[in-house]
Amino acid sequence: MEGLRKPFQGITNIIRFNWHFYVLSFVLLVVQLSFHYYFSSVLITLPITISLVVSWYVYDVSNLYQLKWLDELKKEENNKILNINAGFDETSVLLKQKFPSAELIVFDFYDPEKHTEVSIQRARKAYPPFPNTQSIKTSSLPLSDHSVDKIFLTLAAHEIRSDEERSVFFNELRRVLTPQGQILVTEHLRDLPNFLAYNIGFFHFIPKASWKKNFKDAELNISKEIRITPFITTFILEKYGTAS
Repeated sequence: MEGLRKPFQGITNIIRFNWHFYVLSFVLLVVQLSFHYYFSSVLITLPITISLVVSWYVYDVSNLYQLKWLDELKKEENNKILNINAGFDETSVLLKQKFPSAELIVFDFYDPEKHTEVSIQRARKAYPPFPNTQSIKTSSLPLSDHSVDKIFLTLAAHEIRSDEERSVFFNELRRVLTPQGQILVTEHLRDLPNFLAYNIGFFHFIPKASWKKNFKDAELNISKEIRITPFITTFILEKYGTAS
């Protein structure tokens, strides 16, 4: 989506919303250097540098937010699209441009009692929600059965930390999905590429096996996987028995 995202927007937001971490790392680095602990300094700076470079590649250079990978989807008319975020929405405006004739509904499952990360709180202050965004609970979507053609979850579903809650959530998504509809879940995975990129930070991501269990519990089939980058995977889900 040309012109909607600014250069370096992704990496700038990461630093902006997590500045406390980088300030602390800088202080530790200065202390290490003052005592001539050069090897320890490398151990501090190298992982941070690698994670920032990878993040710049993923969020600012790759096709993630250009949405060209959506051209691979089934080409039937999309009458109703549901986009769900976890408190920070970077995709609704892009989807509206990608599908201008579709009805776009936006839900936000951010819960300040559960999602206490300061980064999300800063992001919500910096970026207002998409117009008419509705706050919802993961256990109950205010939509009728079989009413949505496409559901998008971009870097959001992993914020549901409970495995049981995720399964309940995906059962709700299945309920509101039309028989021929699709759910698109885009996530980092807790795998080797993301470990190499983010070190212990990869524990915030969810293993592929756990995702597959959640999908199976909700009777959703993975019809296709798209590897947008080595660090990002999109699962395209359909109801059991749906022909691809």
